Amino acid sequence: MPEGERHLAAIMYTDIVGYTALTQKDESSTLQALEKHRSLLRPLFASHDGHEIKTIGDAFLVEFPSALNAVLCAIAVQQTMHDRKVATGETISLRIGIHVGDVVEKGNDILGDAVNIASRIEPLAEPGGVCITDEVYKQVRNKYDLPFVALGEKSLKNVTTPLGVYKVVMPWEKPTSNEAAAYPSNRIAILPFVSMSTSADDAFFADGVTEEIISTVSGISGLDVISRTSVMGYKGTTKKVKEIGKELEVGSVLEGSFRKAGSKIRVTTQLIDVATDRHMWAQNYDRNMDDVFEVQSDVAKQVAEALRVKILLPEKERLEKKPTESTAAYALYLKGRYHWNKRGLEDLKRALEYFELAVHEDPGFALGYVGVSDCCSVLRTNWKVEPEANLKKTKTMVVKALELDPELAEAHAARGNLLGQEYNLREAEEEFRKAIELKPSYATAHQWYSFWVLFPELRWDEALQHIEKAVELDPLSPIIHVNYGDYYFARRDYAKALELYGRAIALAPNDGYEHVVMAGAYGKMKMFDDMGREQATALRLLQGAYPLARIRAEVELAYHKDDRQTLRRLLPELESHMHEAGWIPYLAACYRFHLGEKDKGFEWLERSYSIREPELILNIKSDEDLDGVRDDPRYLDLLKRLGLDQTAQSK
Repeated sequence: MPEGERHLAAIMYTDIVGYTALTQKDESSTLQALEKHRSLLRPLFASHDGHEIKTIGDAFLVEFPSALNAVLCAIAVQQTMHDRKVATGETISLRIGIHVGDVVEKGNDILGDAVNIASRIEPLAEPGGVCITDEVYKQVRNKYDLPFVALGEKSLKNVTTPLGVYKVVMPWEKPTSNEAAAYPSNRIAILPFVSMSTSADDAFFADGVTEEIISTVSGISGLDVISRTSVMGYKGTTKKVKEIGKELEVGSVLEGSFRKAGSKIRVTTQLIDVATDRHMWAQNYDRNMDDVFEVQSDVAKQVAEALRVKILLPEKERLEKKPTESTAAYALYLKGRYHWNKRGLEDLKRALEYFELAVHEDPGFALGYVGVSDCCSVLRTNWKVEPEANLKKTKTMVVKALELDPELAEAHAARGNLLGQEYNLREAEEEFRKAIELKPSYATAHQWYSFWVLFPELRWDEALQHIEKAVELDPLSPIIHVNYGDYYFARRDYAKALELYGRAIALAPNDGYEHVVMAGAYGKMKMFDDMGREQATALRLLQGAYPLARIRAEVELAYHKDDRQTLRRLLPELESHMHEAGWIPYLAACYRFHLGEKDKGFEWLERSYSIREPELILNIKSDEDLDGVRDDPRYLDLLKRLGLDQTAQSK
């Protein structure tokens, strides 16, 4: 638009609460937090068609084509910051103001009353809140389901006429007085049990008892149980039950403590109604360690009774079944789960050691074999560690677990995961459906079903239903948010994928993988400065994992920039040293197709197929890099061998 020309726009102004005081208290940490805050917000602006005009210290000035875009972006920003605060305890909060009106272009800046008013109403917002003017309210009030609260007319500095101002009520603010029962009582969060001992082993047990009670209660079909990933962020919290209930959108909260002294344990529990803050049930258990499974089973039954949820007969039988008679094996298993939940490479290796010790202690411990299987699977798929050996071991462990316990939901989900990776989608679907039937609140089963079966078959509506259910059950899981973003990436809605990858980064800022996928989405949108920044962060976080990771990053940047000369120069080195680069044959095929080298591309696809590379079946039907070869007989033959020739093509 020519300089000086006037146009209508929605203007957003954001500001960090108490930034000056934070800087004076700890300038270095605050500056680091500011840079992180900027990297989180920018993809959200882009995903809502926002144009960043400038930063002013800790503030953003952003222009949008419509008031609705601006409001939806502001909500997404505050949701992301809220999730990050819950997950990491970060204290930074934002205020946001939005106005719509005429602005005038001046160089790379914009001027006008709309800009002035947006900056004036921003301080009226609460920390973590959004304020909008009457003009914005008129344009969005019938287009979005969040409630608005009128704050009356406000006199603003340098604005002659008072303006009507509204507050956007955020999802976690909803329950107040008569709205407090908005979340059903059968949607429950089981908070981390407090360890009443300074012993590290007892801390493992406290976390483990929490996880196993979550797992046990998740087997009751009438309850929606928040997953472990999302509740463990509340370990040691001083937050009130009502606040936690709002943040996790649950109607009931179970909390308790665990103490171990020799072979004796004491477990205290209490079930609280979020709306009334009233105890619905409380119980103390003084038992021998051998009785810990009976305690977990009884807690599940008492919770269901208090919430008036009927336990079906098969569910009751599963509740009463002991996973092992060996307390030593169980203790090793809990230590394995502690390290497994951290998901880093070294923690995965330690978890594998503990799970193997657990099944050595009790060869009949089905859950222990599932633990071994899970570790080997992730070491193979995520870290590319000894792929063939870990694939073989994954298969052996899953078979053993199901032989020991055919009704174990985790084992069925693990087998579905394995079958999906082996390109057997029909049987994988049967396993995931069985896992969900056995444990309806098992978020991972919904996540993997969406990812390994419904994505590849382009069953988009079903895929969205299950990945959203996984998010509902585990709202603070970074990897589930990554897969949620992967759904939109596969649909080629890269802006929405960016937003969801940004949420994953907010939840796990120090996990390199989230930055890798974010860089890829930026590349698809030709936002190369942002892509480079995310690549640099990923390289720093994954430092030492892959010696040729930097060359891989250069290749990916050249690909997205269509720099074919650089791509041709660097590809051979990566192709001959794939493990050192953390690279895969499927990507080599995509880049060869991009260079117009179809024969080489199909050679790499065949190599990908021969080693049962997961990325092949996940992407072959949706990836735009293969659009130019979809009529090639070699592509059609590969689809047939993958069992995907009967499903619709991506548009």
